[in-house]
Amino acid sequence: MANKRDLKKDINYVLGDIIEEVYIWEANNPDKDKKPGEAIIDDAIETFDTLMTRVSDRKVENASKHFKEIRQDLETKAITLIEKVNALQ
Repeated sequence: MANKRDLKKDINYVLGDIIEEVYIWEANNPDKDKKPGEAIIDDAIETFDTLMTRVSDRKVENASKHFKEIRQDLETKAITLIEKVNALQ
C-alpha cells in the first residue's frame, strides 16, 4: 500500500511544482499575456485528475505494472509541461 501512497504524493508534488512555476512566471512578468500560463495550469490539473483516478482504480490485475505505467505517464507529461513553462516568454 505504501507504493500507492508514494505515487499519489509524487503526482501531487510534481504537478504542484509545475503550477507553482507558472505562478512565479506570472508574478515576474505582470505585463505578459496570462493565457498560456493558464493553459499549462489547466493541463496540469487535468493530468492530476486523470492520474489520481488511475491510481485509485481497484480493478487492476497487475498492480506493480499498473503503477509503473502511471509513473512513466507522469514523467512524460511532466517533461512536456516543464518544456511549456520554459517556453513562456
